[in-house]
Amino acid sequence: MIPEKTPRHPGFFVTVEGVDGVGKSTQVDLLCAWLEAQGIAFVCTREPGGTSLGEAIRELLLCPSGPPVADLAELLLIFAARAQHLEQVIKPALTAGKVVLCDRFTDASFAYQGAGRGLSQTALCTLESLVQAGLQPDLTFLLDMPVTDGLARLAKTGDPDRLEQLPSDFFARVRQMYLTRAREYPERFVMVDACHQVNAVRDQLVGILRGRLGRE
Repeated sequence: MIPEKTPRHPGFFVTVEGVDGVGKSTQVDLLCAWLEAQGIAFVCTREPGGTSLGEAIRELLLCPSGPPVADLAELLLIFAARAQHLEQVIKPALTAGKVVLCDRFTDASFAYQGAGRGLSQTALCTLESLVQAGLQPDLTFLLDMPVTDGLARLAKTGDPDRLEQLPSDFFARVRQMYLTRAREYPERFVMVDACHQVNAVRDQLVGILRGRLGRE
């Protein structure tokens, strides 16, 4: 794998990744609360989403009753949403020196559309280069747990979206790609056991983020 090249910016870009059911959204909310309590300027966002265009694409892709979406079309729509997200939200916030906290980013595309859907890793790398021009997160939290545990959690949360309805072997491939990327990019990935209690996971994430931001 070619080493990542991240253009310098005065802000700090944090992403939170993991298979469905690991508690990403909960931990993002808790991290946002900590950043606010610390008086740190930040932007909290998500993918796909973060902009009006991105949210419309999110609804199209995740709505169970929506029209069928071909795998390649799904990938291209996600990168279209990402391109808008970067230009409208992420880059301006980083340029302004803010922390950007994002629920999923491009690692999710390699995991879900690459490994899960079986799409070309070469195509993903090409889109990544085109859309991001070298920009990568400064820190990526990978919340990890066995797929069966994550799916059991999901079953308690209500009606599943289009992706959450996929079979367990899909999520097993997704998890394996996340673990592979964590090994390939150890300088930015921090893997956290999401099987622990919510507050224990939160304390671990906050401790790491505090150190990276020089708040210790």
